Amino acid sequence: MDVKQKLKLVPDNPGVYIYYDSQGNVLYVGKAKNLKKRVHQYFSPNVKQEKVAAMLSHMADFRYIITPTEADALSLENNLIKEYMPPYNILLKDDKEHCYIRINVKADFPKLTFVRKLANDKAKYFGPISGSIREMSELLSTVYPSINCNYNFEKLPKNFRPCLNYFIGRCPAPCVGAVTKAEYKETIKKIIALLNGEDAEAKKILTAKMTEAAEKEQYEQALQYKNQIAILNRFCARITEMTKQVDYDVFSICGNGENAIVNVMTIRQGRTVLSENHSAVDAGLDESQTLTSFLAAYCDGQTPLSKEILVNLPVDDEILEQIFTERYKRKISVTCPQKGIKKQLVNMSYENAKEKLEKSQSQLDKKYNTTIGACVQLKESLSLTAYPQRIECYDISNISGVDKVASMVVFTGGQKDSNSYRRFKIKTVEGANDFACMEEVLSRRLRRIQENDDRFGAKPDLIVVDGGLGQLEYARRALQGSGIELVSLAKREELVYTLSDKEPIRLPRNSYALNLLINIRDEAHRFAITYFRQLHTKNGLKSVLSEIEGVGEKRQVELVRHFKNVENISNASVEQIMEVGGINEKTAKNIYDYFNK
Repeated sequence: MDVKQKLKLVPDNPGVYIYYDSQGNVLYVGKAKNLKKRVHQYFSPNVKQEKVAAMLSHMADFRYIITPTEADALSLENNLIKEYMPPYNILLKDDKEHCYIRINVKADFPKLTFVRKLANDKAKYFGPISGSIREMSELLSTVYPSINCNYNFEKLPKNFRPCLNYFIGRCPAPCVGAVTKAEYKETIKKIIALLNGEDAEAKKILTAKMTEAAEKEQYEQALQYKNQIAILNRFCARITEMTKQVDYDVFSICGNGENAIVNVMTIRQGRTVLSENHSAVDAGLDESQTLTSFLAAYCDGQTPLSKEILVNLPVDDEILEQIFTERYKRKISVTCPQKGIKKQLVNMSYENAKEKLEKSQSQLDKKYNTTIGACVQLKESLSLTAYPQRIECYDISNISGVDKVASMVVFTGGQKDSNSYRRFKIKTVEGANDFACMEEVLSRRLRRIQENDDRFGAKPDLIVVDGGLGQLEYARRALQGSGIELVSLAKREELVYTLSDKEPIRLPRNSYALNLLINIRDEAHRFAITYFRQLHTKNGLKSVLSEIEGVGEKRQVELVRHFKNVENISNASVEQIMEVGGINEKTAKNIYDYFNK
């Protein structure tokens, strides 16, 4: 059934729609209150944004999933995006947590720690902290010295001496009784007050230190205190006309039809503690849809939120509020303000997003052209049947057939996916035969696909091998009947060989498609040669050790694990060699004599 026929069958229910390319790869996932209306909008003759038009040019099919409510649709959309990582959806990195200061006020001597995740452990958390964590740590220890060690002060010996931090004024040294519990708790109260924005005393302390240093002509130290005052001003700066110590999370989107930026501004106790921008390349029909999807992905139940979210465009607020209530176990409202201080905050956030979009447009274009755009160009230039969302490249490394290894590197959406890299030891090939090695490795990879082995990731859309027609032919044998498209890239002239023609394709030297192929080929070579050197060094060391009397396979392994290389073993004394598990004095002397004849 073609797309036009399927369009007639789309129901009016809420749900999720999924667009596919000709090979069944997911291009885009969206949600709708009314599937029929939303999906039909994509195929209307109206002028569409560039990113929507680009996505539709690769779309070959679609399907939909009906859900009971629109809230269920939004949750399902978010889960499917995480599962399939479609190239035309917003993809947030998992490591987007910000830094917070944690203080366990229940401890006898509370310690300040910087953490990335908040826990329900009754400790006090402050943040998120924007800027340098090191600078903030130095500022706090300069103004209000506190401990940063993990000692149990009750179990320290009587002759224990304080560390360097005490002598440079950054720790009050409760470890030697230089401060009482009550005095230390007063210091912690002052730190908490500072982190809540009460900065008058801290500024007074820093100003006094700066003045004293300047009078002593310690100008570098005085400049450091001056910089710390500037950091303190930034941290504690209150928003203009903000009369209450309120908490808000502000989200504003600014787009130009091709790219979009979402600014996230965090207001805590009337202070702007965070303002950051996120690129939002999304094939939604309008910015409201894109912002809704962004909020559903960003506010994941782990990222801290205030009781009220402010947005610059109308979104599906009722649906988002329902989802956030489920995730955060409390009521969170979503508002698009039209006047007052809330509107001013939204405008401020929007101006940040607008400025970022204007200044970074060339960077965004470059990133698109070298990643998704390069994949699109690769599909067109090599007449591939599908958009190559996942590209795998393989290379062989050995010296005269010794310690043969292979590498598998993965680029997803035109970008490195280093978590998916894999390496192989060649098992069945005798001697130096790179062609046969390539056939073995790809056969093993295909077997993993057929066995649905998730450890090796999804089935690739395109496999690239390093070499010419010879490597391509052996790779073809291994992948025969798999349906995976295959090309090879020959060095020097950088010619691309395909299975459809013995004549190579000469891509323009400045094309993004060729640069992508070169990058992934070079990365495969780097990964292979690195593994080969590690293995060759390890095996070479074992070969040398096998000549020594009393050093069997187990002792070789222990020596390699302990000393890492031959040079370290040759420089070791008998006593140092005896520190290795399983090595007695006689064997240690044999090893020492071998390297010191």
